Amino acid sequence: MIVGGGTAGCVLAGRLSEDPDCRVLLLEAGGEDRRAEIHIPAAFSKLFKTEVDWAYETVPQPRLYDRALYWPRGKVLGGSSSMNAMIYIRGAAADYDGWAAAGCTGWGFADVLPYFKRSEDHVRGPSAWHGKGGPVPVTDPLDPSPVSLAFVEAALQAGLPRNDDFNGPTLKGAGLYQLTQRGGRRVSSAAAFLRPARSRPNLRIETGALATRIVFDGQRAVGVEFLQGGASHRVDAVREVLLCGGTVNSPQLLMLSGVGPANDLRQLGLPVTADRPAVGANLQDHPIAGLRYRLRRPISLMNAEGAVSVLRYLTTRRGMLTSNVAEAGAFVRTRADDPEPDVQYHVAPVLYEDHGLRPPTEHGFSIGPTLVAPRSVGRLALRSADPTEPPLIDPNYLADEADLTSLVKGLKVGREIALQPALASFRGEELTPGPHVHTDDALAAYVRATCETLYHPAGTCRMGADNDSVVDPDLRVRGVEGLRVVDASVMPTIVRGNTNAPTMMIAEKAADLLRMERGAEAASQPHA
Repeated sequence: MIVGGGTAGCVLAGRLSEDPDCRVLLLEAGGEDRRAEIHIPAAFSKLFKTEVDWAYETVPQPRLYDRALYWPRGKVLGGSSSMNAMIYIRGAAADYDGWAAAGCTGWGFADVLPYFKRSEDHVRGPSAWHGKGGPVPVTDPLDPSPVSLAFVEAALQAGLPRNDDFNGPTLKGAGLYQLTQRGGRRVSSAAAFLRPARSRPNLRIETGALATRIVFDGQRAVGVEFLQGGASHRVDAVREVLLCGGTVNSPQLLMLSGVGPANDLRQLGLPVTADRPAVGANLQDHPIAGLRYRLRRPISLMNAEGAVSVLRYLTTRRGMLTSNVAEAGAFVRTRADDPEPDVQYHVAPVLYEDHGLRPPTEHGFSIGPTLVAPRSVGRLALRSADPTEPPLIDPNYLADEADLTSLVKGLKVGREIALQPALASFRGEELTPGPHVHTDDALAAYVRATCETLYHPAGTCRMGADNDSVVDPDLRVRGVEGLRVVDASVMPTIVRGNTNAPTMMIAEKAADLLRMERGAEAASQPHA
């Protein structure tokens, strides 16, 4: 039984149902992925604050002038992979080697690389770094903006190396991002893994099904209760319950089911199945700040919805509507004590403000330094015992001063790139933070006043070898039986880059763990 039809849940449902002897039920709180904006790459921000978005909000952040930040998360088959920017990034090899060094045996980079490769249908063919023939297309952008190409050249002029493959030997450098697209359309995990599996008789999919409680018999998870069509239902699991709700919903459902900090649960009148204080802790995210410039020419993605652009897309699946918006990027190191990059740039040939909810009124481009090695850690907790109430989300942004320092340095490096000759014919006035904001203190104040999430929360069901971790390296929830968590919430530390590809990898590896255990059980049975 898989709870959550997002990135990880779709991978698991697709992989596990390949075995005709394995019956799989997938429960998803959202609906089918039918909205046109899901499939048109440049339209993803039009999905924000709609029925396919959980539209969470953090608690006020004291180091961000008490701002509460909006967190879009996918509430639809495919989850956030149905509304993200389609960037395919694994992170640094050192991220996974760090997991292994901390006790997560089997999760070093050499261990997980085969699972990344298994998913991939890489446009450049198979290699030591990439796979071919998998369900997830990894493609080069079809029609990158000349602004994005100029950013890459400007980054080289500023001293960064060119990097044509951020999923190769190193993250460092500047280049265009590779994308999970095919033929000018988004390929979410629902499209890649679930759609080919839907005709299998051993796979059942229930949408509009909000899980409200994991049912336990003693310490063993035996089923799930969920709301659907205004009524409460219960389904029992023959083998295991696999929790794939993501970094927000997975810890929330664990706590609603009595697995979490005992004192907090008792205060809400919830029975305690297992006292697990780490459930909801270890919350990490990637905050982003923004540089924005006017364009000297009217060539931004403001034109994407024009008649010419729409006609081109409809007839050829080319043009601006194939843009993932954040087309180009770079990874740089701002910390002397960290050998890997800690800042990633997302560069958009448009003025991207307020998560794209505020349409631009003039042509421009955006350079967004993003902190991908945050040292600040937050927590998620229940707001109430009502499963329809969103939890309390406290990312604790910038609690560690080093995070603010890195973002300030990221803005300064971004400005240096923007001022290079390659961007001179495109670059107009700096709109934000503006030329008057130039001291470190002023830039820090700007970061506090404007930084937002880059949509990569992780870590709230931390994997580890220690007894305090939420799940063990086989992703089993400690303190109970028959229950695993399989999604970005199990990351001990957040990876340096966009989290969609790593989440698919986690689910690919989990599918193998389950298959191997099932095979071992079958082999141990006495034969007649």
